[in-house]
Amino acid sequence: MKDFSDLVTDLIEATRNHEQYRDQECINMIASEGLKSPAVAEMLNLSHDLASRYAEGENDLQGHVKKRYYQGQKYMSQIEDTATDIIKSLFRCSWADVRLVSGTHANLATFKGLSLASKNNKMVVTPLSCGAHISHDYTGLAGNVLGLDNINHVYNIDEFNIDPEKSAYVIRAAKPGIVTFGGSLFLFPHPIKELKEVCDEVGAYVAYDASHVLGLIAGGEFQDPLREGADFITSSTHKTFPGPQGGVIMGSPTTPALEKAVKKIQFAVFPLSASSTHLGRLPALGVAALEMKLFGAELARQIVKNAQTAGQYLCENGVKVLAEKKGFTRSHQIAVDIRSFGGGKKIAKDLEDANIILNKNLLPYDDQSDKDDPSGLRIGFQDITRRGLREGDIKHLCDLMLDVIKGKRKLAEVKEDVLALKKEFCGVKYGFQNVEEALNYIKH
Repeated sequence: MKDFSDLVTDLIEATRNHEQYRDQECINMIASEGLKSPAVAEMLNLSHDLASRYAEGENDLQGHVKKRYYQGQKYMSQIEDTATDIIKSLFRCSWADVRLVSGTHANLATFKGLSLASKNNKMVVTPLSCGAHISHDYTGLAGNVLGLDNINHVYNIDEFNIDPEKSAYVIRAAKPGIVTFGGSLFLFPHPIKELKEVCDEVGAYVAYDASHVLGLIAGGEFQDPLREGADFITSSTHKTFPGPQGGVIMGSPTTPALEKAVKKIQFAVFPLSASSTHLGRLPALGVAALEMKLFGAELARQIVKNAQTAGQYLCENGVKVLAEKKGFTRSHQIAVDIRSFGGGKKIAKDLEDANIILNKNLLPYDDQSDKDDPSGLRIGFQDITRRGLREGDIKHLCDLMLDVIKGKRKLAEVKEDVLALKKEFCGVKYGFQNVEEALNYIKH
């Protein structure tokens, strides 16, 4: 092993290299990543002391600070309450908890809280093979950490969605305490409205993981889970919602059963799963929410247009894009079957060598044990849309991707064109360039 000083030098150098590489030299198309505006980044930079402090305690049914166990909290409590109210206003709900440090943490607290509230350890989930997040699954958080019994929704591969009629039968038969929607490979809105009645019939709470689509929901370009029947939304705050890394849970506890659930979820946040809740991110979360309030509709609309444009263009040029008959997607991502060109592992690596960053992905009909070399790619458009790319630019980018996928040109040649494209789109749109600009906008 190297000595300590060399290790620290390497760490600093690698950090600088990363910032240059991914921020300045790559086209970033990982569907689970977001792009903060300069104003959000500045707000994070203004919160150094806050990021060092603790705020253990209890919240009320509005999500406001009720009790804290440390001193020195007067501004910290104000910050948390204000960030909570901003999120509640944006998503039109009466309760939110912003103390979660990730989307997986939000799922942990929600699943635990709802299982305690329902006194029922059964949860109906989208199959992992069909796009659910690992935290929903018996092999991940839900099963191995929380000990929940998972029963799968019936999934229609042709529709790339949950089958509402057959899933209603499953819910009635299983009588779960929780029914979940949402996921990570998430192209189309899930049938909450169609299944809400049967969930109520068996007494199940409805939880919706919006981590991938929260920004699209804020912008009015996807389904509105709380209006369609979800009791709770769980989410990260750093994918299509372009805020700092963190998590959130939202709902409107309008009945005794929902109030009970909120109290159990809050108990699952603190003391069960968090001590420090990393409050240094909350001012930046508020600025990101302001940007989504002002620019979210335009941003979300362009993200979906760009994803659909890429789906159509790649399909027209000989690449199998899933859900063609449904317009490929209604979200920020598309799924591509690349097996005939060498498979997900090879093509993802080739694209990486050309500085186009995306991820290989299992598709529903793949051998689920072959995670290392799946058929598919998952391609996200939220980062590049915020950089300013529109439909014509997307087609040019797809041409570069096709050069790699079909082996038309050397990777080094494609990389040069990628670097040139990146230089054209190095700023951040649909947001503020600094905190002062945000304040001036509000004042005027």
